[in-house]
Amino acid sequence: MNDDAAKLLALGCPPGAGGELPPEDRTLSPYTGFTRAHWEATADGLLSAAWRWATPRGALLDLPGPPSRSGVRSDGLEGYARTFLAAAFRVAGADGGDPHGWLGRYADGLDAGTRTPGRDDAESWPVIRHHDVFGQPMVESASVALGLRLTRPWLWDKLDSATQDRAEAWLRAALHSRPAPNNWYLFPYTVAAFLESVGRGDAATAAALTRAEELLETWYVGQGWYTDGDGRAFDHYNGWALHLYPVLHAHLGGDGERAARYGGRLREHLDSFALMFASDGAPLHYGRSLTYRFGTTAAVAAGALTGHTPLTPGASRRVLSGSLRYFLERGAADADGLLTLGWHGPHAATLQRYSGPSSPYWASKAFVALLAGQDHPLWTAVEEPAPSEGADRALALPGPGLLLHSTRDDGVVRLHNHGSDRLRPHEGENPGDADPHYGRFAYSTATGPTSASNPFDNHFSVETGGFSSVRRRIHPLGAGSGEGWGWAASWHTPVFTGGPAAYPGLRVESVTFVRGAYELRVHRVVGAPPGSVVRQTGWATAADGALLSELHPLRNWDERDEVRAPEGTAYTRWALVPRLTAAAGGTTLHAALARLGSAAARPQADVISRTSAGDDTFEALWWDGATTRIGFAGEVSVEHGTH
Repeated sequence: MNDDAAKLLALGCPPGAGGELPPEDRTLSPYTGFTRAHWEATADGLLSAAWRWATPRGALLDLPGPPSRSGVRSDGLEGYARTFLAAAFRVAGADGGDPHGWLGRYADGLDAGTRTPGRDDAESWPVIRHHDVFGQPMVESASVALGLRLTRPWLWDKLDSATQDRAEAWLRAALHSRPAPNNWYLFPYTVAAFLESVGRGDAATAAALTRAEELLETWYVGQGWYTDGDGRAFDHYNGWALHLYPVLHAHLGGDGERAARYGGRLREHLDSFALMFASDGAPLHYGRSLTYRFGTTAAVAAGALTGHTPLTPGASRRVLSGSLRYFLERGAADADGLLTLGWHGPHAATLQRYSGPSSPYWASKAFVALLAGQDHPLWTAVEEPAPSEGADRALALPGPGLLLHSTRDDGVVRLHNHGSDRLRPHEGENPGDADPHYGRFAYSTATGPTSASNPFDNHFSVETGGFSSVRRRIHPLGAGSGEGWGWAASWHTPVFTGGPAAYPGLRVESVTFVRGAYELRVHRVVGAPPGSVVRQTGWATAADGALLSELHPLRNWDERDEVRAPEGTAYTRWALVPRLTAAAGGTTLHAALARLGSAAARPQADVISRTSAGDDTFEALWWDGATTRIGFAGEVSVEHGTH
């Protein structure tokens, strides 16, 4: 264990507790060395560090740093609520064992915060309002409610009736305020579930439960994946929100019908999602709210807890502890033991405008693993390899339009995005709102996207009139996979940051085909204005050569170079991006071979021995005689095999 991890775990031992770290157990946990004791110590360390910034009565935890757009008071509530979730998982999993007295602090804070909500004093909580009127307190109400439900025998049941009534009144505002049109509907859902569990349900709680579950049905696209609201938004919110809340509600309430429906979907989700963690424990750097870090493992933990998982207990713990250790060893916590706003350490480009000093504590959701008691198989089974540590895999997900791609030699997992854009159906394709965490063609567990102000990685652009295009709305065209290979396809309308926003008839049809460590990237451009230029970029990597990014021209490219991204990525301060350039006009087809990985690989020039192409077809002959045929006439078609 390195110094960063040891430092954070040491914070879990308050004065008088001895200050000793749990020893690694390489017999029980041969991959990570972590045991349940490490998880408890980490939770205690995070809580101990955060509580140093509490108000006198503990209603707000005002962690240092610039405020979010919701303001300082809302950020203080966020600090209380999100750390309360960690404490609740910690204490409930120990059957009420609370050696550091966390619940007493949260009980005092609940009492102080709900006495005069909305008042501008040292302790009062902000009022819950509509999502577009400083609505962040609605998000935090779910953590407060879930924490109270988990710790009911040791906290809620010991409150006097006046405090219970005030807490209910504050929470109930979530039932009568308008959520954002996405996973936010699960916040009043969780509040309603708690109120019903303590005998305070009514028509309003029933309506909140029904409405959220109705929306979940409309958002479900199959293969265990939900879109986060209307449209196509597939990201980590599937795990830490859309699956977690309904599965926990069913589990805590002993609701067999809900458990069958939502637990079954969670099991199917984990068939693919569990592959999204690299052999070093890193989750895919993809989508928003990535500063929640190891909170990405919440769905894996919920599956292990409830039994709704395809993973063995040993493989589940391998993923969970691998991710936790990955971040603890890479500077996720600062010198004060506080989780920073970023990825490894602070990283501004990873953040959103709603991010504040307490936002990273959504990572507390990973501690749902502690609800599994010390004798649970999750903690007693010997660690087994994670899914990414098996043979090379390609897994197509036609529902969300994603293609997962892992390689055993380097342990890296890649995601090829042909279906997730986070645009609502009514929204226009404004090029100024292009999001690096959704618009790129590929993401991985070892690279982050370059910033919007630097050259784009994993991007295909059309340039005309001196302006470059971005990809906003993504239209899936299919996905499939076979033994050791897979593909996904989509089309988009290029939109431009200057000049005309779009050109009539211009569209780009794209196919990604993966095999082993290699990515065949084929694009058909239709209706490009005369004099246009097209560019294809590859993976953004550091200049140290530890991880190589290769981009080899196969068909219809004129120039090859490398561009710099001085703002770097979440993984490196400064990055290089390979690039191909070609002239275009009318209908043209362009193909390239990309690779992200170690130096120990077949030279790219030898991977594809021959290609042929027309305006709407492409064929590649691989080194071993296998052939890949891609057709763009009508529907996209992809064939692969030995002929």
